[in-house]
Amino acid sequence: MISIQKKILMLTTFVLFIMASIWIALTYYNYKTQHHYNEILQRYLNMNEVTRVSQEMITHLNNYMLLPSDENLKLLDFSKEKIQQAKYEVFPLRNEENQFALTNYINLVDSLVETTDRLILFNNGNDPESVTQEFSEANRISNYIAEMKLTLLDTELSTYDRFYRSIIEQSEELIKLGVWLILLITIALLIITYWLSLSITRPIQKLTEAANELSHGRFDMKIHVDANDEISFLAKTFDRMRININNLILEMKQKAQLEHELQQNKLLLQESQFRSLQSQINPHFLFNTLNTLSKKAYLEGSEETSDLLVSVAGLLRYNLKQIDRSVTLLEEVEVLKQYMDIQKARFSDRLIFHTEINEACLHVRIPALTLQPIIENAVIHAVEPSEEGGTILLKIEDGANWVNVHIVDDGMGMSQSKMEQILNEQQIQSESHSTGIGFSNVVKRLRLFYGYHDVISIKSIEKNGTTVTIKINKGVIEHDEAPNRR
Repeated sequence: MISIQKKILMLTTFVLFIMASIWIALTYYNYKTQHHYNEILQRYLNMNEVTRVSQEMITHLNNYMLLPSDENLKLLDFSKEKIQQAKYEVFPLRNEENQFALTNYINLVDSLVETTDRLILFNNGNDPESVTQEFSEANRISNYIAEMKLTLLDTELSTYDRFYRSIIEQSEELIKLGVWLILLITIALLIITYWLSLSITRPIQKLTEAANELSHGRFDMKIHVDANDEISFLAKTFDRMRININNLILEMKQKAQLEHELQQNKLLLQESQFRSLQSQINPHFLFNTLNTLSKKAYLEGSEETSDLLVSVAGLLRYNLKQIDRSVTLLEEVEVLKQYMDIQKARFSDRLIFHTEINEACLHVRIPALTLQPIIENAVIHAVEPSEEGGTILLKIEDGANWVNVHIVDDGMGMSQSKMEQILNEQQIQSESHSTGIGFSNVVKRLRLFYGYHDVISIKSIEKNGTTVTIKINKGVIEHDEAPNRR
């Protein structure tokens, strides 16, 4: 699966790679061109340096003739060193076109140095006429050097004229290439962006159409999205939700039909009451649960929503299939866990649910939907009113003759009058957001099922929690047939 984030990263990487490639190519081309320009300029500077130093040497030579001091002599020697250094820097400039002129240029530099040495020698021998003659010769050589420099520069300009023209042509070609590259890259990016947007928007559009169909009650329409990213996973989860809701609707229709048949057959009043209690789910509870799942889907993604929806489906399916039947404690605990998963999604960290279960007791049979209403009562009265939430403990103990099921909460407790109402099987107005199966009905069903009165007890201290205990006599389960059990 290629995620949407990975697709965007791939597009961004492609754009950055193209931009970096163009930038590197242009930088390299500019570097080469600048390097050639620097080489040509350095050639001109090296040739000009010889002329400048030669003229400087004539100036120092004249100063020495006028005042043959040690300081002027040092300046003259320094000029000789500089012109020698400049001469060595001219050597690498030799090529086929300027070889003859450059050789003469270097020879003139040597001649100027020799003439300067002779002038110093004649000046030390007090021969003014020879000194004047040598100075004139040195000045004449310096002028030749300047003229030869112009000749060399003219040769250089002729030589590199083709290079200049080549650079201009390359620049023009580079501009054309750049324009074409920009056009091609722009077209490629438009195509890729259009394809990427379609791969995201088209599945979303299909999913929106499917959601619209579901909102009109068409649960038989299969949801299929051609994609390989998160939207495909969302569509599959959405389709599973559609299937589960459709199954729930069908099962609820079957349940309604079964109720109708049971009423037509005029079964016993207590049995019909039990079936009605077992087969009805308060619409407010279903609405609140589905609303919780919707919020979870928005906040946390589709996987957890799918799990919660499966829990709701399992809870409803259990409610429909277990009419007037007994189940094992194992089955009752499993459906209870599904119910608590839904409540945890609703209350988040406010609800803490612990279990301490002796698995050796899980084969014991109990009326279906016995534990859930008790736990639900604890959630509504112990957890929901408190901002900090609360803790609920389910504990199943194995004794010598009894199996004890304890449901403990740390809520505000239960008044004595309410405990008496429940244990006396008096109907109490149920909460609008409960499943509709009352605590008093649970007490009635347990007593009918096991055949003894003290099967359930309630201990509660106001503001200090409540403990509900169900005592199951192993002897009754193993040897006696409970009245309503089939």
